[in-house]
Amino acid sequence: MAERETWTSRAGFIFAAVGSAVGLGNIWSFPFQTAANGGAAFLVVYLAAVFLIGFPTMLIEFVIGRRGEQNPVAAFKKLGYEQWSFTGGIGVFSSFVTLAFYSVVGGWVLSYIVGSVTGAYFGDPGAYFGAVSAGPTAIAAHAVFMAITIGIVAFGVTDGIERATKFMIPAIIVLLVGLAVWATTLDGAAAGYSYYLSPDFSTLAKNFGSIVPAAMGQAFFTLSLGFSVMIAYASYLGRDDSLPADGSAIVVINTIVALLAGFVVFPILFATGGAGGAGGGPGTAFVALAGAFGALPAGQIIGLAFFVVLLFAALSSSISLLEVPVAYVSENYGYGRSTTAVAMGTVIFVVGLLPALGTNYLTLYNDVVFKFLLPIAVLLLALFVGWAADREAMDELGRGSSFGESFTTVWLWWVRTVVPIAVVVTLYLGVKAIYTSFQKGVYFRNREILGDTLFFSTSWWENMGDRYSKTVIFVF
Repeated sequence: MAERETWTSRAGFIFAAVGSAVGLGNIWSFPFQTAANGGAAFLVVYLAAVFLIGFPTMLIEFVIGRRGEQNPVAAFKKLGYEQWSFTGGIGVFSSFVTLAFYSVVGGWVLSYIVGSVTGAYFGDPGAYFGAVSAGPTAIAAHAVFMAITIGIVAFGVTDGIERATKFMIPAIIVLLVGLAVWATTLDGAAAGYSYYLSPDFSTLAKNFGSIVPAAMGQAFFTLSLGFSVMIAYASYLGRDDSLPADGSAIVVINTIVALLAGFVVFPILFATGGAGGAGGGPGTAFVALAGAFGALPAGQIIGLAFFVVLLFAALSSSISLLEVPVAYVSENYGYGRSTTAVAMGTVIFVVGLLPALGTNYLTLYNDVVFKFLLPIAVLLLALFVGWAADREAMDELGRGSSFGESFTTVWLWWVRTVVPIAVVVTLYLGVKAIYTSFQKGVYFRNREILGDTLFFSTSWWENMGDRYSKTVIFVF
């Protein structure tokens, strides 16, 4: 058997983990989630969720991965807890299903890059989205996006994933900073910043039951928690790296990227009169921003830059989602990495054909993973580390760390108590939402989502908000 790969440097691991965390949700979904949930009031709850729940949970996956030095399923067996290996299996399955529909959305991004170059979406952004979001065009773009993902993963951990993320993550940050600086020159920038950053605590108070789980979900999903991605990535780590330090860097960079996206999106929307759609949900991003770019003097250039950022973000996450099942199959069954990447990627492409045919099916995939499977996986991981493998976890967290024993003790008790309670609440609300959606027939109802009546209505933005709140995904 070939020697198992490792990251060539600590920076390589951080870039790869940041790449997994910095997905479409940070740049596409996050600003619209913020707008729909009370502006800066949502930011406060989101940041609390990231640092108080997300960060400790990330360390859970880190200690399992580095201690086990195997794929997310085999790691539990090596640690001496084979009966818990199904927990890693849930993450592998979640990664598989998520990539099936995530690749479809990645295909949308590819279509919008082409549309930015040709100006195809400027005349009628709604009709353009309708043409590329489902059907033959969506399937073809889905195939191209998946092929790129397969190619990167097939090259391996160091030559594929590490090399790609070392390029893409700095590129994302540089492009976002450049767009944010440019956005300050727009006439509506000040109003956009005010809308984005002014707390609306009355909205938070009235909608506390929906905003808190939304912020919690956004925190989990943007940090790639519950997919077993961080277990897989940490398994390639050296024993002398500080897990708390690396985790802190990943969380901070991920949060900065999400915040930067807001400093790009809201000035653009307010400068072009599209601010009314800011609260319609992340599904309005493609249409709202495409329309905004069409109204700007340098719209083709700005639109191209923005959707290139989205592409890099999508790819940096998609390669981590494919790496999880590839590592599991190649290590457990002895197949070569390249062969496994092609085979798994092809199967995932086929599974993704259904979401490529309609956003209602895509929503079903999304909800089952994010509202059901991920909370269960995170809950089981917290229980495993907190109560079953507590001594091993504390020992592993302390390796290479200067945080001291008091930090590991506080972390352990936090994982034992606070994290499970928060996840149980999130799981309850998620299952309740899925049940309600089934009752309303959201997942299997044939609906004309992007008809002419909707897009030319005088209440376009309000209709978009209502319609997309039921049909469009909320990806990490």
